[in-house]
Amino acid sequence: MLSTLRAVTSLLVSTAFLMASIGLLGTLIPLRGAEFGFSETLLGALAWAYYAGFLVGTYTMPRLVRRVGHIRVFAFGTACAAMVALLHALAGWPWLWLLLRFAGGIVMVGLYTIIESWLNARASAAQRGAIFAIYMTVNSGALAFAQPLLFIAGAPFVLFTVAALLALLAAIPVVLTHQPQPEVQEAPRLALRRVREIAPTAAVGALLAGLALGAFFGLAPVYASQLGFDTVQIGTYMASGILGGALLQWPIGYASDRIDRRLMLALVGAAAFVLALAVAYVGDRPQPAMVLIFAYGGMAFAVYPMAVTHLVDYLEPRELLGASSSVYLLYGAGSAMGPLLAGIGMDRLGAQVLPHWFALNGALLALYAGYRYHAYSRELVRDSKFHPLAARTTATAPQAVHAQPPEEQTAGQ
Repeated sequence: MLSTLRAVTSLLVSTAFLMASIGLLGTLIPLRGAEFGFSETLLGALAWAYYAGFLVGTYTMPRLVRRVGHIRVFAFGTACAAMVALLHALAGWPWLWLLLRFAGGIVMVGLYTIIESWLNARASAAQRGAIFAIYMTVNSGALAFAQPLLFIAGAPFVLFTVAALLALLAAIPVVLTHQPQPEVQEAPRLALRRVREIAPTAAVGALLAGLALGAFFGLAPVYASQLGFDTVQIGTYMASGILGGALLQWPIGYASDRIDRRLMLALVGAAAFVLALAVAYVGDRPQPAMVLIFAYGGMAFAVYPMAVTHLVDYLEPRELLGASSSVYLLYGAGSAMGPLLAGIGMDRLGAQVLPHWFALNGALLALYAGYRYHAYSRELVRDSKFHPLAARTTATAPQAVHAQPPEEQTAGQ
């Protein structure tokens, strides 16, 4: 475990800088947009554009990685992320911001794909859940750390400049690392149909994680603002949700390495459902709102890494890059639609639509993952029943019958 951590330390440090940049921009953009008079629908569209870029990036960026390698594409991506951050400060034109968010999504999915395929290549199957939990802890911790940066005084462009500097800092540890980058193979994209056949729970989990977290990052600052929270409280609210995701990653990831990941996803989905309803109930009471969004964040942020590790459990090393981009396609699709649908609902029905949207996604995850776990358990019971040995006409030992991976066994049920 320690040797694996040493091998990915530079990658985790780069992840921290990168996620601090993303976390600052993720809260800054809807707040600045609201100051420019953007409607909730338009703010949701900005988040949609970002994740629409994710969808395009899942096709373009892995090809670039296979062409020039992980490290070069990482340096290229961080430079582009810095430029995108700075260009937001030019003007508050909706079309410009939509274009920039789209470009930012393309770049970021490439950086995410590099990070996660690299981590998966270095971690063994027994350590993968724990390593991914550490990664998500660093990820979420950096996002939470970025929220107090909103309090930096100065002209409006100052915070966009800080976000750009953080993105540039992210390139340094990876570019200077002495660790070998993963071998780049001409592996095709893992088709979505194949992902669904191998691990349908992972596919659904990634989609639902996107629907919830896309709305969280795109609209939670607006939700808190509509509750009457000031800038400090909005930053604290966002930091609380993200910090919950950081601190609860390890125990959830640890548990998912020891019990069936489908069962763990069902339990996390059920907890997210209850906590989201509680968030809606407490409304604008600051203290209980901070506590509950902390707990909800712990559940919501755990879904995607568990979905990824569940899928990777059934893959060969050569499929990791293609799998990472394919799962991000599902996550990106959900993240694109989540803020757009929730934003329309908030425009028409009010701020309380957002926590109910979170509750809906938690309930769907709990139901589907619970169904998949039940189907798998039923298949295990059926396969464990006594089967008489067929008569044989030779003295050779009976051939071993190799079972399919658990998800494939029950894919049609």
